[in-house]
Formats: sequence, structure tokens, C-alpha cells
Amino acid sequence: MAPIDSDDSTTAGAGEEPQAGRRKAARYVVPVAVVGVAAVTIGLVPALADSGDPDLPKVTAEQLIEKIAASDVQQMSGTVRINTDLGLPDLGGLESGLMSGMAAGRGSGGDGGGSAADPSAKLTELASGSHTLRVAVDGPDRQKLSLMENAAEYSLIHDGKDVWGYDSKSNEVYHSTAPASSGSAEQPRKDVPATPKDFADEALKSIDDTTSVSVGGTAQVAGRDAYRLVVEPKQDGSTVGAITVAVDAETGTPLKFTLTPASGGAAVVDVGFTKVGFAKPDASTFDFTPPEGAKVTEGDKSAETPGHDRKAEGGPAEGLDGLKVIGEGWNSIAAFDTGSRGGLPTDSPAGDLGALGGFLGSFGDQVKGDFGSGTVFKTRLVNALITDDGKIYAGAVTKDALVKAADAAK
Repeated sequence: MAPIDSDDSTTAGAGEEPQAGRRKAARYVVPVAVVGVAAVTIGLVPALADSGDPDLPKVTAEQLIEKIAASDVQQMSGTVRINTDLGLPDLGGLESGLMSGMAAGRGSGGDGGGSAADPSAKLTELASGSHTLRVAVDGPDRQKLSLMENAAEYSLIHDGKDVWGYDSKSNEVYHSTAPASSGSAEQPRKDVPATPKDFADEALKSIDDTTSVSVGGTAQVAGRDAYRLVVEPKQDGSTVGAITVAVDAETGTPLKFTLTPASGGAAVVDVGFTKVGFAKPDASTFDFTPPEGAKVTEGDKSAETPGHDRKAEGGPAEGLDGLKVIGEGWNSIAAFDTGSRGGLPTDSPAGDLGALGGFLGSFGDQVKGDFGSGTVFKTRLVNALITDDGKIYAGAVTKDALVKAADAAK
């Protein structure tokens, strides 16, 4: 699927590389679902471009990164378009349903009785296809994100101590209590990134001495002048080609985020504002009262994503005890032992792959090495090797890199 606003004919700018080692990687790769190996917290997105090449003062890459870090936009609203093309096989929507079902079980204490309005389930839909969102922010205690659907809408609203999720299609409401304000205008915790800033923040964590960073000219996004920050791996073996972030020249806010794969072709992910403004949203934007007759589900006392604290501390994600990271930089590979012999598990409980194991096996490539044999599942960005003795190796790396890592770990 081609990215929106795909006219990429902006002028080339001065490319300067920041000091090596200025930022160490905080990269953390986790297979979310072997179904498409659309597993990743290496939060990245594709090469952007609105039309136009405004004449702006020259800046270095380091200055532009500092401009993003110093940005302190407290009020804004706009429309975001997200396109994601991981190149997954067409399973008739099965992959989205599986991932949503897994998240729904977690959001309701893992008992499988999740609400259709639970954000940890609903927002996983952003992992594939094309979506339109409306966003509004008024300081650290008021945010709203609405996912526009066919004849329906899903809204996630943070207003003071309350977080509400409302799914108009099912007429279900999810309510939880927000953690204490962090003092910054962040959206409420959610399982997946949804705005250019979400993706840009993750990409900047990946900048280290294995990364080339430059200024790739200028662009105009949603009617605003912007610089283009280009991030590229120096290492061979990564599936990431380049990441481009359009940075608002006035506020330093990321307006668009694009990740193109090393294999070429359309962007893997393209996230950008089509309309944006920095005025204070109307207070009524954040008002919410459950509609009459709606089913209301009370969630956790804290709106933080399950397992968030462990990730922040660098520990394994929920359910991935024993996870290890092999390699460094863009070639980092997550490795862990499922304890399931015979390759892809086929008897795991509901909420995991379950009986889909054999079916999914038909989409993988059979490989052999010093480690033994196994199956590699590929997307245009993240690949995963599942060995016949139950080990999994996953990352934004090539098939050969996975086999080499498995051989070295033998």
C-alpha cells in the first residue's frame, strides 16, 4: 500500500551526522504475534513527503533533534492518517482479530472477558491497513483520540482522573482511572503508537553509533513548514531502509513519520497529520457521559499499559520471561525459549496461537543451520525464526541474520 502524500521531491539539505554514541539505544524488540511477526517495539515509521520545499534556515541534525526534544506543545488538535503495510498474508482479518483478542484478555485481567471498548484491544487495529484518527490535547490531563470507522467511531478520552473508551458500534464503554499527571502533555497509555510524535520518540531512542542521522531538506505537511530528519542504519543486515520525520519548523512537533524498508517499495508505515492546529481545544471536546443503555466495564485502577513498568526498567515483557537481546543497534535480535518442542506451538491456550500453528506454518520458510531446523516468518520489517526445539529469534533483520544468531547461540 503506497503511503499518502507520496510526492517526495523536496530539496536535499545539509547532512550532518551527530557525535557517535551521543545517545545509546533503548531498543526493545518483542514478537507481538507470530501470525505476522508484526512484533515490534522498535517503534518506527516510513519516508514522508507532502508537496513543497519551503526555504528555511539551515540546521544540523543535532540541532533538529534538540528542537524535537525541547518541543513543549501543550495544546493541539488535528487529523492523522495512518497507513501500515507489513506485507502480511491476507487472512481475511484473522490476524487483526487474533491480536485484538489477545489484548482484550489482558485488559480485563486475562480472563478473556474483555470489553470491545478496551483501548488495549481496540487500538491494535492500527497495526495494519489504513486508518483516520482525530486527536486533541489540552495539557497533561486532557487528551482525546478518536478512531474513525465505517459508520462508527471509537474514542479514547482522558479527562482528569478518568479515562474513557467508547465504541459506538457495540455501544460499550470502558472506564479506568488515570495515573497521576506526569507534567507533560502525553496521551493516555496505550498499546500502540498513534501519532507522528509517538513514532518519532521511539525512533530517536534508536540513535546510537550504529546510526546515520542527517537533515534531508524541507517539506510542507498539513500546510506547515517542516524540516526533514533522516535516520538510517549504518549496519548491514537490517530490514530498515530509512526513517524520515517531518519536524514542524516553528514548534518542533513531529508532523509526519515514515519508514521505508531496505527491500524498497512502498513505506511500511506512514503516519502524518493531514490537518493540525495549535490552539486550545474547546473544553467540551473532552466531556463524556456513558450513553443510555451502554454496557460499562470498569478496568484497572491505573490506565497504564499492562507490563509497562517492566518495559521501562528494561525487563522482559509480560509473558516473555527469559527474553535476551542478541547483537546491538539496528541488528538487535530478541531471543527467548517457548519451552515448546517441535517448532510452532499448536496446543497453546486460547489467546495465543492455539491451533493456528499448523496453518501459519504454511506461510514460513524452512531453514537449517548449526542450530538445527526451523521456520522463518517474514514481514517487510520484522522477521522471526522459530526453531524446532522451541526457541524464537525476532528482529528487524534479515532471514540470514536470524539464522546466524541462532547458530551462534547454539
